[in-house]
Amino acid sequence: MNKLLSTVALGLALTAGGAFAASHMGAPMAGASHAKTEQQTKMGTCNKEATGKKGDERKDFMKTCLSGGHAMTQQDKMKTCNVDAKGMKGDERKKFMSGCLKK
Repeated sequence: MNKLLSTVALGLALTAGGAFAASHMGAPMAGASHAKTEQQTKMGTCNKEATGKKGDERKDFMKTCLSGGHAMTQQDKMKTCNVDAKGMKGDERKKFMSGCLKK
C-alpha cells in the first residue's frame, strides 16, 4: 500500500513540476496566441530575401538587413504583413495591417 501511494505521489509531483516549468520557462501554452515581435518579423523577411545566398555573402546580407540597412519595398512589407496576419479578421486584421505596414 505504501509503495502504491509513493508511486502515485511521485507521478503527481512530476506532472505538476513539468507544468510549472513549462509555464515559467516561456514555453507556449496550448491555445495561447503568440504575436510576433518586430525583430521576429524582420528576421523572417530578411531570411526570405536571403534565399540563394550562402556563406559570407548571406552573413553580410543578414547583418545589413537586420540592422535596417536594407530598405524593404512596400510590396515586401505587404507580403510579410499578410503572412503575419493569417487568421485575423475584421478590425483586428485592419489594425494589425495598418501598424505593420507603417514599420
